[in-house]
Amino acid sequence: MLVATVVYTPLDGAHCGWYAPRSLSRCGMFKRVSIFSGNANPQLSSEICQHLELPVGKAKVSRFSDGETFCEIQENVRGVDTYVVQSTSAPVNDHVMELLIMVDALRRASAGSITAVIPYYGYARQDRKVAPRTPITSKLVADLIVAAGVNRIVALDLHAAQIQGFFNIPFDHLFAMPALLDQHLKANYSANDVVVVSPDAGGVERARAYSKRLHGALAIIDKRREKANVSEVMHIIGDVEGRRCLILDDMIDTAGTLVNAAQALMKAGAKEVAACATHAVLSGPAVKRIIDSPLSEVIITNSIAQSEEAKASGKFKVVSIARLMAEAIRRIHNSDSVSSLFV
Repeated sequence: MLVATVVYTPLDGAHCGWYAPRSLSRCGMFKRVSIFSGNANPQLSSEICQHLELPVGKAKVSRFSDGETFCEIQENVRGVDTYVVQSTSAPVNDHVMELLIMVDALRRASAGSITAVIPYYGYARQDRKVAPRTPITSKLVADLIVAAGVNRIVALDLHAAQIQGFFNIPFDHLFAMPALLDQHLKANYSANDVVVVSPDAGGVERARAYSKRLHGALAIIDKRREKANVSEVMHIIGDVEGRRCLILDDMIDTAGTLVNAAQALMKAGAKEVAACATHAVLSGPAVKRIIDSPLSEVIITNSIAQSEEAKASGKFKVVSIARLMAEAIRRIHNSDSVSSLFV
């Protein structure tokens, strides 16, 4: 059984209400909390626990010889507020099942509450029917998570914000913007020559929010997608000639859209093109495409564990979201405001 108390003090010049952890025993709070990790991204879970000055909860998640997943919680969680950190990234089905099974184990062990912390929510792009007789898999996964016994969801930069409505339980939607701005963008992209570029019309609101905080200009790429994972750049709305361009998106999957956008910007006279995305899915030929592209760098977060190929490429700058996630967990546990992190 783990007894934990967390105190946070403001950092000088911090952005958007950031706080830094101090002692676990100075504010008289005696609520019990334990944070468990699935196998999707144990390094991120470890960093989150370091910021909260807590050990990672003791749990064993393994597989039988036939591929079935097994979980054993190896500490007392009766009445404890528990958090399970698990991105449902590739292999997505395995990681979804791990999350469901861990939650079931915690529920049957009489945990006081169970919060699923899902930095990357898989199946998020299947949030509506795109053709007759097709599923809405994002809603199906939401139903499975709730049925397993989760009491609250914490997720980061959903592909579609309306996914929150698929859950009939409290949902805290976090944004990676404070981490990306504070840890890299503000120091490396000045207001004098930066243009934040949305790769499609749907990302304009996100790009505008970043350009406002970087005091830069805004551009939009008009594209036409002929089929899944294939895009064709049509033309650029905005002035990018002689400017440093920063393509902004929520995720990078096969990188086809990203590379096409970078090539179009360079042809339009951009001085330099970089990219920034929260979730580096990087499936199929994505890493090779990025290596061969005119992109100077790709800024991503550690919401998904990087592959060895991506690490070796030298093109990726990884920003940690651990402190942001840790602060959100602390605020949830203390019944404080989470939304004020992003004011």
